[in-house]
Amino acid sequence: MLQFPRWKIFLVLAVLLAGLAFASPNLLPKSVTDNLPDWAPSNQVNLGLDLQGGASLLMEVDLAFAADERVKNVLEFIRDNLRSARIGYQNLSVSEGSVVFDLRNPDDATRERMRAIISQLSQGLLISTDEARVTVSFSEASTVEWRSRLVEQSIEITRARLDETGTKEPSIQRQGEDRILIQVPGEKDPDRIKQIIGKTAKLNFRMVDQSADPNALRAPADAEILLSNNPENPQRYVIKKRILVSGENLSDAQATFQDGQPVVSITFDATGGKRFADATLANVGRPFAIVLDGKVISAPVIRSAILSGSAIISGGFTVEEAGDLAILLRAGALPAPLIVLEERSVGPGLGADSVLAGQIAAALGLALVIVFMAVAYGSFGLMANAALVSNLILIFAALSALQATLTLPGIAGIVLTIGMAVDANVLIFERIREEVRQGQSLTAAIDNGYKRAVTTILDSNITTLIAAFLLFQFGTGPIKGFAVTLTIGLLTSMFTAIMLTRLIVILWLRRNRSKALPI
Repeated sequence: MLQFPRWKIFLVLAVLLAGLAFASPNLLPKSVTDNLPDWAPSNQVNLGLDLQGGASLLMEVDLAFAADERVKNVLEFIRDNLRSARIGYQNLSVSEGSVVFDLRNPDDATRERMRAIISQLSQGLLISTDEARVTVSFSEASTVEWRSRLVEQSIEITRARLDETGTKEPSIQRQGEDRILIQVPGEKDPDRIKQIIGKTAKLNFRMVDQSADPNALRAPADAEILLSNNPENPQRYVIKKRILVSGENLSDAQATFQDGQPVVSITFDATGGKRFADATLANVGRPFAIVLDGKVISAPVIRSAILSGSAIISGGFTVEEAGDLAILLRAGALPAPLIVLEERSVGPGLGADSVLAGQIAAALGLALVIVFMAVAYGSFGLMANAALVSNLILIFAALSALQATLTLPGIAGIVLTIGMAVDANVLIFERIREEVRQGQSLTAAIDNGYKRAVTTILDSNITTLIAAFLLFQFGTGPIKGFAVTLTIGLLTSMFTAIMLTRLIVILWLRRNRSKALPI
């Protein structure tokens, strides 16, 4: 065990140098780290919501609104496809969550054709008939699955939107059947987060019905009256209900400038590009409405067919609004609106208090451990203290490199690690003392001490690692933060005890040739 190959020495030194490189940005101001070269480590430890403040939002997925939209989509599907199949119907409407209508010719052949057409939409549809009356509804099983899928989809889209804003480690968790808890550490403008999260961002392209009067009380059956997105002077449009191109066919969206004004440049996928080209080719000279969340962004006249598969959305945006809209479109549309139920802000004062308390606890724990080791184990204790400081550097280096979020329980994990970090050295030093008492020489005692203590060290740390893994696997939020820091601390403490401290002890022994145990 006292043989320490040259490659191991280089390995220990390389790990320590890497630790210093990755941990050092935490001592620099953010303005300095932002200007470091690309090859230089510049990541700092992310502080959680409880340490640096931020926004905490509890939001509810509006399942009732989504259910209405779901039934309306079925109604539009039935209207379009029965007309195309020339199946006569009347009194088509929505009643108590179902679509109902009457067949003009309710013979068996017509019913079979009708069933075959409607069944194409979804396997979860229930079609019941009573004479000429037809009722189309969703099965209970498909509704339960749809509601769960809707909430999960909302969570994923919300996460994509928040990641686009550059926030660090947002916590997004499902709560109950239809609620989502969103925590964004370090966010200084919660209203902007609400705007980004709260918009459904449903984009579609539809034709303007020029034959209808926009000031009329009611629109034609195949159209609806929508307002422009100008809150000061909203303009009324009669927009066809048929969607020619949907936002689902977008492949990219970027904020840019056109004629000195902020706009959003969008690019369609292959399917969307073909639909957009066909729509513009067939409607040259007619206004084409760009509709976002039920508001008309703009309704330009199609001057010529657009075959490039891209378009420009202009609507008097500011630079920030154009950037936010591009983020929303890239992330995709929310399947249902999100309603803010509760909003909490953690101020910087509370965060500073938490950081200060953690710093005091860590510094006090470190000081007490250092004093104890120096008093109890003399020169060897000082070597263990050097390994302890190296251990802390490696912990912060790992947190910075992994971009893990440090929360108040995470600081507790570091404080716990400080006490546990010297545990391995204590086992080794006590084992060396026993070997010396049994008459072994100092060299043999050190060799046997490391050999016989390593198994115990590995066993104790592996069992703690298993507990940390379970905490990370089944815990949420701060519990995971505690598990992460505890795991990193255990791994670095084993490295510093088995590798670094042993290297220091061997170098000391070779240099001093001492026969007396300095502990």
